[in-house]
Amino acid sequence: MLKILMFKLKILAKLTVKKYKPQIIGITGSVGKTSAKEAIYSVLASKFRVRRNVKNYNNEIGVPLTILGFTDSPGKNIWKWSWYFLVATKNLVITNKKYPEVLILEMGADKPGDISYLTGIAKPSISLITAIGHSHIESFGSIKNILQEKSKILDKLDKDDWAVLNFDDANLVELIKNNKNKLKTFGQKIGADVHIYNIQTSFRNNTYGVVFKLSHQGSETPMWLPNVLGWQHAVAAAAAAAIGLALDMNLVDIGASLASYHPANGRMRVLPGVKKSWVIDDTYNASPESSLAALEILAQMPVEGRKIAVFGDMLELGSHTEAGHNQVGQQLAKLKIDYLFVIGEKSRDIARGAKEAGMSEDHIFHFPFTMEAGVFLQERMKEKDIVLIKGSRGAKMEQVVYEIMARPWDANDLLVGPVEK
Repeated sequence: MLKILMFKLKILAKLTVKKYKPQIIGITGSVGKTSAKEAIYSVLASKFRVRRNVKNYNNEIGVPLTILGFTDSPGKNIWKWSWYFLVATKNLVITNKKYPEVLILEMGADKPGDISYLTGIAKPSISLITAIGHSHIESFGSIKNILQEKSKILDKLDKDDWAVLNFDDANLVELIKNNKNKLKTFGQKIGADVHIYNIQTSFRNNTYGVVFKLSHQGSETPMWLPNVLGWQHAVAAAAAAAIGLALDMNLVDIGASLASYHPANGRMRVLPGVKKSWVIDDTYNASPESSLAALEILAQMPVEGRKIAVFGDMLELGSHTEAGHNQVGQQLAKLKIDYLFVIGEKSRDIARGAKEAGMSEDHIFHFPFTMEAGVFLQERMKEKDIVLIKGSRGAKMEQVVYEIMARPWDANDLLVGPVEK
């Protein structure tokens, strides 16, 4: 059944691309794909009719659905699938004048062959590789194999098509050096075509955000991304700028359009909290590395209130579980974060690490459940406090965000998953 479904989707999507001939931007990488996709959408939507994947629709089902214009999957509903196929066929027979000029397609790969399959459906004319890392290494066996798979997004480019590559990633050095297409690089290192620097957290217009400088061929523009934190969003903006420049947009217009950039839910988003506080929602996932990076950002933020960290369990760490959690706690204490809340059994090692590194036991709280922690925290929040909330997806830390966000009625739009209301 699944194979038949995939075959029908593939054929309909390929026929749709052939009929409407949209410019296709393919995005892959181990990290940063979704943020880059959203930044590119912000840039290009100011000039073109644009569509991009929603949610995590970046696989052999999601990419064709995006091409066909559907934003949810029917699952096992055969009647809804039949309706989708009918609508897609109608758009092949009768021209849809509102069909996008540009498709921004995030292309995921969790096993060998995925990228070739997706580019076989939608051949990119611009291919972006964000960065190469350890994601899905169990399926690929090595970083080398991951790079080999991800780089296949460049294979179907014509000579005059664009490769857009991360200049900061050592794994991409050889691809950049041996590139045979038009090339735009981006990153923080000097030498990148689109260079970003002076990345800082700032508070302006009554909200937190990221400020940095973006330069290209001697031109420079100051950038301000409101309601987000972290250098990764500046990198996403640089990737988007590179693609905008490849499509003949100018730097000033690109900078202006990035003001509307909204990252995916749960990725270092700044939300207003109760009692005029602030919440950093980083609940999409967690690892020791990403947790340490988030703590560094929290520590550097200009704030008049208290800095509070709320951590759930970090999962899938195997033999590194205890040491990874302990490391986060040790660093949290060294950065002099004021209070620590931990939720779950594994996160007890974060508390232990913080205590061992000198954090007062009176400033450390443990809870078995997210709702209990959220309610307890809500009662004790003060004006201008800032709270970082982070944990693996399985920890469902968005429940804590819900309990302390100023506008809980916006939870469905702002949070990474459903909550108990």
